[in-house]
Amino acid sequence: MAKYEFTKKLETGNTIIDKEHRELLDAVNNLMDACSKGEGRTSMDATIKFLNNYVEKHFTHEEQLQQKSNYPGITAHKAFHQQYTTKLKEITSGISLSGPTIVELGKLNGHISVLISHISTEDKKLAAFLSQA
Repeated sequence: MAKYEFTKKLETGNTIIDKEHRELLDAVNNLMDACSKGEGRTSMDATIKFLNNYVEKHFTHEEQLQQKSNYPGITAHKAFHQQYTTKLKEITSGISLSGPTIVELGKLNGHISVLISHISTEDKKLAAFLSQA
């Protein structure tokens, strides 16, 4: 399974946000590795838990930066974060219950694509705003 890479296209220019995005993609890659290696539910479930917790931590951190800087897009950005987190928990719960089936991993890959699109558009807007604030 292909790995997700933090490319120049995903760089926002904000050191903290970029660092957290790299760590998020590493967590996704770790989950995919655990699933593809059939490392068992214990390893997979621990990785799923870490991924969900890290997404929440990162989104909370981004929202704090937005609030502190009076970012005009905070409402829409926060709504995306809430929807994304809910859907991620649903998908990873399915992986935990059914195992890493092709269908479940396909759902995760699709959801990660949504995150990558969000990073390359909305998070870049946020970072540009923060650099001027």
